[in-house]
Amino acid sequence: MNATPDGPATAAAGPTSRGLTPWHFVLLFGMVSLLADMVYEGARSIIGPYLATLGASAALVGLVAGAGEFIGYALRVVSGYAIARTQHYWAWTITGYALTVLSVPLIGVSGSLVPALLLYGTERLGKAVRSPAKDTLLSHASTNTGRGSAFGVHQALDQTGAIAGPLLLAAVLSAHAGDYRLAFGVLIIPGVLVLILLFWLRFRVPDPRSYEELPAPLPSHDAETTRRGGIARGLPVRFWQYVVTIGVLSCGVAAFPLLAYHAQRTGLLTDAQVPVLFAVAMAVDGAAGLVMGRVYDKRGPLTLLAVPVAAACSAVAFTDNPALVWIGVAVWGIVNGVLDSTVKAVVTELVPPDTRAIAFGWLALLRGLALLIAGALLGAAYDVSPTIAIGVIIAANAVSLVGLASVLRRLHPAVRNVS
Repeated sequence: MNATPDGPATAAAGPTSRGLTPWHFVLLFGMVSLLADMVYEGARSIIGPYLATLGASAALVGLVAGAGEFIGYALRVVSGYAIARTQHYWAWTITGYALTVLSVPLIGVSGSLVPALLLYGTERLGKAVRSPAKDTLLSHASTNTGRGSAFGVHQALDQTGAIAGPLLLAAVLSAHAGDYRLAFGVLIIPGVLVLILLFWLRFRVPDPRSYEELPAPLPSHDAETTRRGGIARGLPVRFWQYVVTIGVLSCGVAAFPLLAYHAQRTGLLTDAQVPVLFAVAMAVDGAAGLVMGRVYDKRGPLTLLAVPVAAACSAVAFTDNPALVWIGVAVWGIVNGVLDSTVKAVVTELVPPDTRAIAFGWLALLRGLALLIAGALLGAAYDVSPTIAIGVIIAANAVSLVGLASVLRRLHPAVRNVS
């Protein structure tokens, strides 16, 4: 008998008891993310220029982008513990998606800066609520599909939506002379489809843990397990070393709203071209997650050493050369594709199933804090000079490369012995 993700102890459902194999589950969950990404990545592609029309400065746009990422990432540590305690994975997942898909269309009708910022924060809160639960549900199916491959395929589908959403908004803005209200409003359609598919998937697979034979918990005397009490109990030391380095790495990654702000302010791109730029980044993001997932399954965590190098190269997006802006944002997409997929695959192997929601929450907290710092710092640096922003990005990634190389060399021999 097992406790289901949304209720008391019941017999575990077989992995194909209602016709869904692990790969079916991964693919259908990917469709949920595809539709949801049409909503929130579509909004993210135009939020920078939209805030500018409401009177926001570059510093404010950078701070808002960083704060939004901080909310979306940092609060996951809170939701992660709540999810691990309640085991209501589906309820948290559905609630989080509902917050996102209902708040985004309202941004366009807000009409002023403060309501728009509050609604953008609500969208990020929805991501914080659902993400640890969603990643945990997906991690169970990934046991039988390959860790990197499952997260990579999911990321590829996710980014398909992240391409479709911005392209849809580009068409709307082009056809309706920059009508942001209409652009945000059309996103209610994929939002409703997200909720319909989630409820259907919850019915078909009430307990995805049935895909995975749970390993024995880590013994209390394990030298690799954190011995401090309270909220950090039970997470391996290797995990903490890993998430700290990922946090440092994230400090060297610019937020897209600031990149879009630069492209529009300098006249390099029109309002309609900005979401197309984002769509290109998302296409590269999805491909990078898929390819790196396969490479990870074959080569291991050392593949992540390419990420800080790519992140440093993405700084060319802050130049005044239109071609370099497109190239820089495409490289930025590679970085985010790996951070949103392969990075999670490592966590799945470092941490046992019963504490994965907590681990994903802590990973998100470190990334969110780093993105908040990066958003505020790069926005302020940009207001002084784009060249200074470029220098900050390169310096941060040089530091992260050294730290990540040290951690991954120690991590590589042992990482696959945990799961």
